Amino acid sequence: MVFLKGIESILPIVFIIIIGYVLAMKKWFDDNTSELFSKLVVKISLPALMFYTVVENLQKNQLLHMILGLIAAFVSIFASYSIAHLLVILLKLDKKKIGLFSAIFAFSNTIFVGLPVNQALFGNKAVPYVLLYYVANTTLFWTMGLYNIRRDVENPQGNFSLYQAFKKIFSPPLLGYLMGILFILIGFKTPQFIADTAKYIGQLTTPLSMIFIGMSIYLTDLKDFKFDNTVVFLLLGRSIITPLITILILHFFKLNILMEKVFVIQSALPVMTQIAIVAHAYNSDQKYPSLMIATTNLLSLFVVPFYMYITSVLF
Repeated sequence: MVFLKGIESILPIVFIIIIGYVLAMKKWFDDNTSELFSKLVVKISLPALMFYTVVENLQKNQLLHMILGLIAAFVSIFASYSIAHLLVILLKLDKKKIGLFSAIFAFSNTIFVGLPVNQALFGNKAVPYVLLYYVANTTLFWTMGLYNIRRDVENPQGNFSLYQAFKKIFSPPLLGYLMGILFILIGFKTPQFIADTAKYIGQLTTPLSMIFIGMSIYLTDLKDFKFDNTVVFLLLGRSIITPLITILILHFFKLNILMEKVFVIQSALPVMTQIAIVAHAYNSDQKYPSLMIATTNLLSLFVVPFYMYITSVLF
C-alpha cells in the first residue's frame, strides 16, 4: 500500500512534467521560456513558499533540532561525494571527469523536483526539512563541487568566482527561509495579508517547477552521446548508493521521523540541473550530466515510491 501511495503521489508530478515536455515540443516554450520559469521559481515563488511554510509550521523549540538535521545532511552528502571520488579510482574510470562524476553522483535536484515530490508525499510540514537538505546540497556543490569540476578542465574558462558561489548559496529561497526563522526567533506575528500573499505565490512553485523540468528534458540535446559503464555506475550511485549512505548516516543522528524520510527521498532524487550549466560554463562535457538529468528524472517514477516504502519500514 505504501508503494502504491508513493506512485499515486508522484503521478500528478509526472503528468505536469509531460505537459511541459509536450508544450516545448509544440514550440510554445524555448530556452528563453525555460530561463524565465527558472527565475520565477527561484526568485519569486520559492522564497515566498519558504517564508510561509516556516512561519506556519515551525516553533522556536524546534530550531535546535533543525541544526542537528543540517549537520546530518552535510555529512551524508559529503560522504557520498567522497565515495564517488574513490569509485573513480577503483573502477579506473576517466579521471578527467572525476569532478563531474562525483557531482552527478552526490548532488540531487532538491528544489525543482525535491520540493514538489516531498510535498506530495508528506505535505507542507516536510518543506522546512526539504530546505535543510537543500542548504547542505547547494553549499557543497557551489564550493567543493564547483572547484573539482573546474579541475577536470585543463584550462578552465568562465567567470564563476568565490563571490558568485556565495551568491548561489545565499539564494532567495534561503533568504526567505532565514527571514521566517528570524520572525520565529523574535516572536513577530506575521500579518495575515502577508502570510496569505506568500501562500498564494508559493503555490506556484510546484506547477512551474514541473513544467520547467518537462521543457528542459525536451530541450536537452543528447545527440551522439555514448551510454557507457560510467553512466551505469552513476545511475547506481544516484538511485541506490547515495540513498543507502544517507540511511546509514541517519542512524547516528536522533532526528524526527519525518526529517529522516525527507532526507532519504532527497538523496534519491534526479541529478542537480546546475551541474550541466557549470559543465557548459567550463567547457566540460555538458552532454554527460544532461543525459543523467533526463534519465534520472524518468527513473524517479520508480525510485521515489521504492524509497517511500523503504522509509516506512526503517523509520
